[in-house]
Amino acid sequence: MHKIIDGKVVAEKVLAECGQEIESLKKAGVVPGLAVVLVGNDPASKVYVGSKVRKCSELGLYSRKIELPEDATQQEVLDVVLDLNADPQIHGILVQSPPPPQIDEDAIVRAINPAKDVDGFHPENVAKLALEDASGFVPCTPAGCMRLLKEAGVETSGAEAVVIGRSMIVGKPMALLLMSKDGNATVTVAHSRTKDLAAVCQRADIIVAAIGMPEFVTADMVKEGAVVIDVGINRVEDSSAKRGYRLVGDVAYDEVVSKCSAITPVPGGVGPMTIAMLISNTIKAARQSLA
Repeated sequence: MHKIIDGKVVAEKVLAECGQEIESLKKAGVVPGLAVVLVGNDPASKVYVGSKVRKCSELGLYSRKIELPEDATQQEVLDVVLDLNADPQIHGILVQSPPPPQIDEDAIVRAINPAKDVDGFHPENVAKLALEDASGFVPCTPAGCMRLLKEAGVETSGAEAVVIGRSMIVGKPMALLLMSKDGNATVTVAHSRTKDLAAVCQRADIIVAAIGMPEFVTADMVKEGAVVIDVGINRVEDSSAKRGYRLVGDVAYDEVVSKCSAITPVPGGVGPMTIAMLISNTIKAARQSLA
């Protein structure tokens, strides 16, 4: 019997926990604050930023949205980040990715105060993740994937896990979390150069697909009873759909679902968790600022 892991339900649970923490922090005189910086006019980024800001106001977080034009310079973006670093009302800083091509994203990430880097991409937080130092911030998407596995009752300890994709945003941190003392999984990181990827995936008790290719993982790659976490979100042209496209994951859901013991849908799986974990990280940053 396959189980659909509902990210919306789990995200609501995380946000309810966040709401209680916000209340207790307010009693201590602190309102957690998140600043989101958007450079340029990328339509998908505008939607993401809008939903992040909306969720903050629903929960009673202080949030600030800073929009810079498409032709903003590197120095202008850095100046905004440095101002936010110095602002005691702001506990979390997020610069929406991807920025326009003239912006050096790595340099921007490194300029963020690691104690406010709620995306978890600053080298100091990457190192803390590798060292299993709990004071660091874990990137939101892999943190959300781990919470989904936990809520679905999936036993990671001793499991063989395959992570498809090696980005700093998902693949690498996901592998570190799965092999950590909390995860205790045996992890293989596969990517575009992996030989006989299907055979590698067939061994997996848990597959995390984060390769950014629509419906890449097919039924022949998945063993019976595996758990599949689909991080991908891809637009595929579809003339029968009202908007002219449909959203699909990195997994060919319709053919894989019957083989899985549990699977996340797209949309409604990993997606809602990313914002929930971002808010959770912002609250953690606010709490740590009191120490």
